Amino acid sequence: MMKPAIKKKGSLDFYLIVVTVAVLFVISAICVYGMFYFKLAQIQQLAPAEKLAYMDRMNRVVAPFIISLIVLLGICVPKRLLPTVWLTRFALVLAVASGGISLWLGVKTGLVAVLAASLLLQLVVLFLALAGSDVLYFEKSGYWVRLGSSLIHLGIILFVFDLFFHRHQSLHLILFWITTGATVLGMVFCFYSQGVVRLIRGIRGG
Repeated sequence: MMKPAIKKKGSLDFYLIVVTVAVLFVISAICVYGMFYFKLAQIQQLAPAEKLAYMDRMNRVVAPFIISLIVLLGICVPKRLLPTVWLTRFALVLAVASGGISLWLGVKTGLVAVLAASLLLQLVVLFLALAGSDVLYFEKSGYWVRLGSSLIHLGIILFVFDLFFHRHQSLHLILFWITTGATVLGMVFCFYSQGVVRLIRGIRGG
């Protein structure tokens, strides 16, 4: 009786990973294109109004993909804590809550609320992964792989947060370095988990 549920969970993980990677690729491509076009077209030499118009145009282009990434994070993070049957219900509640906040306080506030909820849940996931808890739902086993995956997701959430608060210089720098550290460390733990284990054993043995 458990095999269909496991297969469904694995399929959900796979499709969420594929879609998330695709959205991140599109966001990266838009950012790279925007930077090169800004330099080659010498936008910096245009009048302030024209520069603002260019920035607004690029923001409108990337906005749907940022929203899609936030929605995906709102699903990806709780799936580590909830079984599939409860994940759908949680996603529905989160969508209704964010929609209500968006109507009341604006779309930006609604998106930040979803990010804040994802961040709090991801911190719980990270703490449980660090403690070696067995209550988490991961497609792959292994302490360091799970910890690395948790750090990567934390880095992605903080990366999107940074997009909202990039004008706050001090907060932007803090989020940037935490994002960079969490993502790089998470990738090391995921892709080189066996090497990390050997390194720790060598240190303990020494």
